[in-house]
Amino acid sequence: MSRKRHQQIDSIKAALGRRNIAFVGMMGSGKTAIGRLVAEDLQLPFFDSDTEICAASGLTIPEIFERFGEDYFRAGEKRVIARLLAQGPSVISLGGGAFLAGETRDLIASNGISCWLMADPDLLLSRVGRRPGTRPLLQTAEPRKTLVDLLAKREPVYRLANLHIVSSKISKRHTGDAVLAALADWLERQPMPAAAAD
Repeated sequence: MSRKRHQQIDSIKAALGRRNIAFVGMMGSGKTAIGRLVAEDLQLPFFDSDTEICAASGLTIPEIFERFGEDYFRAGEKRVIARLLAQGPSVISLGGGAFLAGETRDLIASNGISCWLMADPDLLLSRVGRRPGTRPLLQTAEPRKTLVDLLAKREPVYRLANLHIVSSKISKRHTGDAVLAALADWLERQPMPAAAAD
């Protein structure tokens, strides 16, 4: 690692304090892959909220949706995310619909920095199409239309995130570097809340 990169990493960690970095965005935008990469760069714990929900319930996401419905899943999702945010600092990948909940957005704003990974519908579909059975919301007659409709509905809320980063088609490293640069810039301009420094 170059000296410049070491300095960037050290600067981000010092300015971050106990705050979390929360990746938000659509399924297939790369939240988990990029989240893991950024967590590794910053030497912070990484959590995937969907994985944590499965571990807590003993069920897969499709099983939770099938047995109990989306409302039940969303309630559990809020609880899990609140627990993860309380453990900071860490890097957290949120499920695609998690950021839509105002309560969750408020918790992230109080305990972290939100990063929206943006991607066009075709890229999203090419990625989620590799594991279609794991995406309950796309189990429809027209998955692409469903995804486009979801994106149109969610995009105004995703725009509330602190950082907006394009999920690169080039490489995960390219996207990860863009996240680190945006983080460094944002943290330099934002005072750290007293609670986050403890």
